[in-house]
Amino acid sequence: MTMSSELPEMRVSDAERERVAEVLRTAVADGRLDLEEFGERLDAAYKARTRGELEPLVRDLPAPSAPAPAVDARVGGRPTSSLGVAVMGGFRRHGRWTVPRRFTSFAFWGGGQIDLREASFEDGEVTIRCVAIMGGIQVVVPPGLDVRVDGVGIMGGFDSKGAGEGAADAPAVRVRVTGLAFWGGVEVVRRAGGESEG
Repeated sequence: MTMSSELPEMRVSDAERERVAEVLRTAVADGRLDLEEFGERLDAAYKARTRGELEPLVRDLPAPSAPAPAVDARVGGRPTSSLGVAVMGGFRRHGRWTVPRRFTSFAFWGGGQIDLREASFEDGEVTIRCVAIMGGIQVVVPPGLDVRVDGVGIMGGFDSKGAGEGAADAPAVRVRVTGLAFWGGVEVVRRAGGESEG
């Protein structure tokens, strides 16, 4: 690690001292410094008043490596279910499951629930196609998930109140909910994990 050689008389901040201390801790853990030299340099780092005093303490040590970019563990994998059907009955997809790129659901005189709060996703963009005829389908999404809704209701409803942009801490996925509600309804709702219906 090298510090800027400009303005060696510039006073150092506590944060700069801590960065140097962290480089020294890493160096001793890697075996680049023995404990005695580590102790001497660490003491000098905390006593340093200027950059000119701090810089020589780490001049012969490698710069810390940048952290690897985060990988979204909820994206990728084999889909576990691609179809939900309810004919005078019901279906439910919930818990830990992997949503395929295209999931199709159909409800006729029945109902279904597709819960994405604990789900993983095959790809960064998935489409959930809902067809509800004299029945209903509910899609439950976690807060912050990027959701687009563009279904059609004919003598029924295709509710888009759960649509919205994605948040930084949500899975890196865009979910598109589309389809048809005829004398029935499709509802997209946002609900936190563990939050009950109602």
